[in-house]
Amino acid sequence: KMQNLLNIQPVIPISLSSQWNLITRTILPVLHQPNLRRKSAYTSGIGDLNPSFFLSSAKPQAIIWGIGPTFMLPTASNKALGLGKWSAGPSLVVLAMPGHWVLGVLTYNIWSFAGQKSRASVNMFELQYFINYNFSGGWYLTSAPINTANWNADSKNTWTIPIGAGFGRTFSISKQALNISLQAFTNIKHPRLGPKWSMRLTVAFLFPE
Repeated sequence: KMQNLLNIQPVIPISLSSQWNLITRTILPVLHQPNLRRKSAYTSGIGDLNPSFFLSSAKPQAIIWGIGPTFMLPTASNKALGLGKWSAGPSLVVLAMPGHWVLGVLTYNIWSFAGQKSRASVNMFELQYFINYNFSGGWYLTSAPINTANWNADSKNTWTIPIGAGFGRTFSISKQALNISLQAFTNIKHPRLGPKWSMRLTVAFLFPE
């Protein structure tokens, strides 16, 4: 069955001093989730809120990095759309932009520390590497699959590993800068009830200084 997921994901840099920036990244998922026990039933609503905070150097460098905590808050509007646990862990992002390339990785691991006793404990890992090659006119090729692991699952259901790529373009409409990309992935490894493939359309509103 098809699942539809809309991530509302503002990324906001905050200047703390001449030496340091704080970058906030918050993900609010809006889901249309199939009920696997009924042929035509779906559950729709918001999922668990995922705020992250990265402390990063304000000085221009060849390697750009950020490190800090990430959290998973049990804000889901329905039990089927969230984990039901308060969770937290460390998060790291590293990227470089040599020539026409943008290369980087974003990763975190979270563990649950409170929440509904009837829900399973959380020990989850995520790693998203991203590779862009930029052409003239704002066009680029991109690959940014999101690899995940549920360490509490058995070995056959631990990993989701997608492989794929897509393309995108940065441009402006009037004075508003936009970045739009489309990617497709096949999951070479996934849990028994996990998806075999996915597509991702990204629309980013950019507000450069």
